[in-house]
Parts: sequence; C-alpha cells; structure tokens
Amino acid sequence: MRRRVLQATVAAVTVAVVLLGIPLAFFSAQLVRDAELRNRDDRAAGLARQVESRYAGERPITEELLELYVGGSDGNLPASVSVVTGDGTRLRAGEPIEGRAYPQIVRTDSGAVVMVSISYWDVFWRTARAVALVVGASVVAFGAGIFVALWQARRLAAPLVYLAASAEQLGSGQVRPRLEPSGVEEIDLVAAELARSADRMAGRLAAERQFAADASHQLRTPLAALSMRLEEIMLATDKEEVRDEARISLEQVERLVTVVDDLLARSRRASGGTTEPVHLLDVVRQQAEEWSPSFATAGRDLVLEVPDDVAVLATPGALAQVLATLIENSLRHGGGTTTVRSRGSGPGAAVVVEVADEGPGVPDDIAPRIFEREVTSGEGTGLGLALARDLVAADGGRLELAQRRPPVFAVFLAGVPRILDPEVVLPRGSSLSLRRGRRRSRGPGR
Repeated sequence: MRRRVLQATVAAVTVAVVLLGIPLAFFSAQLVRDAELRNRDDRAAGLARQVESRYAGERPITEELLELYVGGSDGNLPASVSVVTGDGTRLRAGEPIEGRAYPQIVRTDSGAVVMVSISYWDVFWRTARAVALVVGASVVAFGAGIFVALWQARRLAAPLVYLAASAEQLGSGQVRPRLEPSGVEEIDLVAAELARSADRMAGRLAAERQFAADASHQLRTPLAALSMRLEEIMLATDKEEVRDEARISLEQVERLVTVVDDLLARSRRASGGTTEPVHLLDVVRQQAEEWSPSFATAGRDLVLEVPDDVAVLATPGALAQVLATLIENSLRHGGGTTTVRSRGSGPGAAVVVEVADEGPGVPDDIAPRIFEREVTSGEGTGLGLALARDLVAADGGRLELAQRRPPVFAVFLAGVPRILDPEVVLPRGSSLSLRRGRRRSRGPGR
C-alpha cells in the first residue's frame, strides 16, 4: 500500500507540474520578450519626442541626449541609439550591436530618423532566465510533492504494519496486542475490533490455562493421600485378593498422577516460551496495583524502583505470574518494606529484576532447596517458586536466591536490542493478570 500511495501521489504531482510548468514557462518567456520590446519602443518614442522638441526650440541635438536612452544600468537592456537629422547629420550613442538585433525606427515630423536597437541575445538570455526560474520552481514543487507523498504513505502504511504485527502476535499466542490510535478512522476501527477479539481470546485462553493449572494443582494432594492409603491397606491386610486389588488401584492412581503432571507441564508450556519485547515498568505497575491493598492492610509498603525505559524479552503473562509469586511470598513470609527494582547485568543488555524485603530471610535448612517442589516452611504447597523458576527458564532467563538475609530474589532476563525496541518494531504487549485471590497458594515459605 505504501508503494501504491507513493506512486499515485508522485504521478499526480508529475502531471500537475507538467501541465502547469510547461505553459507557465512558455508564457513567462513570451511575457519577458514582449516586455523588453515594449521597453525598446518606449525608449525610441521618447527619444523621438525629445528630438522633435529640440527642433521646435531650435536647440541642438547632442550625443548626451542620446546617452539618456542607451540604458544598461537601470535594469533596461543596453541599446544602440542613433539619430539622423533632417540635414543628414548622424549622431550615435551606445555600443554597436553585432549579429542579430531587434531594431525600432521612428520618423519624426521634422524628418529626423530615430533608431533604437537591442541585442537579440540579450533578450534571449533574459527570457531563458525567466524560463529557468519557472523550471526551478517546478523542481521545488515536485520535490515538495515527493516529500508529502513519502510522509503521507508512511502515515498510512505504518499503522497497517503495526496492525499486521499485532495480528501476527495474536496468531502466535500473544493475545494482548495494543495499538495507539493512528488518526485514520478505518484503520482504527479494524484495530479496535482486533483488540476486542484479542481480549475475548485472552479471557478464554487464560481461563482454560488457569483451569488446567488449578485442577492439576488441586488433584495432586488427594491423589497423594489416596496412594498412601492404598499402600497402608496393602501392608495391613493378609488377604491376597485384597492386596491384589489395592495394588491394581495403586497402579491406576499412579497413572492418574502421571496424567496430572502432564497437564501441569502443558499448562506451564502454554504460559511461557513465547517471548516478546515487554516494558518492564508496565508489568511491575500492574502487580503493584494488585498487591498494594494487601500490603496496606498488613501495614507494610511496596516500593517500585524500575526506570520507565527498561524493556526485556519475556512472556508478559509468565513474567507477571513470576513477580506475583515473589511479591506474595514477601507479603506472607517477609517483613518491612518490599522493594521491586531493576538494574543492568553484565556488558550486554541483560536486566535483573530483584524483589527484596526486610524480613528474617530464608532459613538455612531450606535455602539450598528453595526452588525444589514441595519444599516449604510449613505453609503452602511448595510449588510456587518451582513454577516461577520453570516459567523464567522457559523465557531463557533464570531465577535465583541472590541473598538469604535480608532475602533478595533475582530474576535474570534478556534485554531488548535496539532493533527489537517495542516502540520501533512491534506494538507493545500488555501483561496478563494471573492473580487468583485468597484461594491461591503459590510458593513455599522462607
């Protein structure tokens, strides 16, 4: 479309310049030529009147009188002036003209002959200068038309490029594209409908993923209890048929546990591994809005120290869930002010996001195994930090316990190179809120 708009505008400007420029150049040349010839005629007529006046007053006709009509210094073309009086006396002023000339001869009543001639080439070059001025103006107009065509084509094509990028994100699973209004009504209508479709799809996918994660999460505990009960039955009974039935049931329970683990793994893969340029401050602010009331109820502060120009390569929903897990752990098991900050890491564009508080820290007995499943201080299921670590790893980063006391959890993420800056190439993706309310139990205690 950009090329077509550019071609159409350039064609229109070209036609306008040709249709207007050529006639304008022709008429300008004709106008300049006629103006110079009229000026020559006026000088000849004026000199003839002066000659006739001097004859009537019996005053002599001198070369000084002729010099007044030579011109050349007041914008008029230089002329060769000559007068032949009635008695045959010839007077001349100005340089003789060699080659072609435009002469004008006037005969007075007293019999004198006045001739004023201007050079053909002087008239030609003055006419050519006028034509060159018209051509220069046409070139400037053509250049201005090209500039306007490029600007207009970019203005119309850029929103379509971003719209296509949003559609590509939608097709690849990033269901929260966001576009700024382009000012073109038709394009904005399509973008608005795409955003509404993305929101509907985001809600459905989030609900499906959440259901799979919740179901898998909640089924593990009763299945584990059922397995333990079947094992106790096998050990407590002496009847062979009861043991066989318990063993068969135990095998079926183990197969069901495998299915649940597979569902949980699929839920993790669905939430991560589809990185895109993300503005870190947007995700952090979203989590701050969700958790600030809980911190205020607990009499604690949640502080953000994230610059507004930091962008990372991550899955928005997965990054939001990881930060939510770390902030929730800080709220439940930490103390004092919880700080979320970011800093650069290493010579590249890597970014470290740290979640720290002023609490007692992570106990030494569980610190080495803090990210293992079912490792907990007694509250929660022990899956929160394990899931968070897997989500960060799926995006090519890592989650570490950077400091035990006071506790500091660090999320290492890849930065965004300039060629992938979300303000330059892709529309900014919105993060997904995965907070599940009071029934959610994400991570182990510290």
